[in-house]
Amino acid sequence: MLVTHISAAAGTLTWAAIEWKKFGKASVLGAVTGMVAGLGTITPASGFVGPGGALVIGISAGFVCFYSTVYIKQKLKIDDSLDVFPVHGVGGILGTLLVGVFSATSLGVFSGFGFAEGIATMAEQIGVQLVGIFSTLIYTAVVTYIILKLV
Repeated sequence: MLVTHISAAAGTLTWAAIEWKKFGKASVLGAVTGMVAGLGTITPASGFVGPGGALVIGISAGFVCFYSTVYIKQKLKIDDSLDVFPVHGVGGILGTLLVGVFSATSLGVFSGFGFAEGIATMAEQIGVQLVGIFSTLIYTAVVTYIILKLV
């Protein structure tokens, strides 16, 4: 529970700081969006990282999700009124990837190790995380396509 709180707080403060720097003031909506970004990003990692990792993940969430929101709205001209993809999607991908970076050996829930069983290095674990990310993206795209064709 501690890492979830730390990541949410770091996401909130990072998003608010970016808004303050860009616009001269922070907004409540921005702070709440930063909090949700921190929560979404720590979710895949919460059982495997310590407080320091959670802090870095939360800061990364605020920064990456803020700029992905700006990019999707301004550059791609996609109207995602609730910022679901840049906050939850990008944040989830980032958090899944960062599990491989900040995984703590003392917190492994399933194997007793930070890395998956049979994995010896951070690079190997990041590879496993990337396979999971791309598998999920492909599955989601295929199932969404099928659902849209049925409707």
